[in-house]
Amino acid sequence: MATGGPDEQVSDRVLTVPNALSALRLVGVPVFLWAILSERDGLAVVLLMASGLTDYLDGKIARTYGLVSRVGQLLDPIADRLYIVSTLLGLAWREIIPWWLVAVLFAREAFMAVVVLIAKRHGWVGLPVHFAGKAATFNLLYAFPLLLLADGDGTLSRIAEPVGWAFAWWGTALYWVAGILYALQLRALLQVRRVDAA
Repeated sequence: MATGGPDEQVSDRVLTVPNALSALRLVGVPVFLWAILSERDGLAVVLLMASGLTDYLDGKIARTYGLVSRVGQLLDPIADRLYIVSTLLGLAWREIIPWWLVAVLFAREAFMAVVVLIAKRHGWVGLPVHFAGKAATFNLLYAFPLLLLADGDGTLSRIAEPVGWAFAWWGTALYWVAGILYALQLRALLQVRRVDAA
């Protein structure tokens, strides 16, 4: 993930390894959606695992080598959300997960869209990412391939189902917790700005 904390320098560089990894994840979204809708579950699972790995690597590389950038702050969350949205729609279409779960997670996305819009109106491109948000994303990205594996017969499917749902419930709860924390974070930043202006 190419987003920095408060003490990290954020550059305007575009051509960096973390940004390339984020762009690669974005390119993989339509391929993944095609794979899941056409029931090529092996390919879909591989793409999801690759997405999770590159999500980890781009953040690790960005923080370790000082490559945190504004482009990365935009690309990384977009890639995360597109994978989550496409997976949710694909799994619900195939009746692997219920549509109400899709509604709960989409409601969180709508909530975050409002938070981000307010942040942008006040000049912030992205809010510093915190642990709850990344933990939620990781939980969901682990849940989806497991739920795909559970859609079958055999021992592996029976093992994958409860583990996949455990990750899904934790991910959903943390997703909302993260959204609320982002809103509180934005409110704190706005309060600081008002104090400075006064």
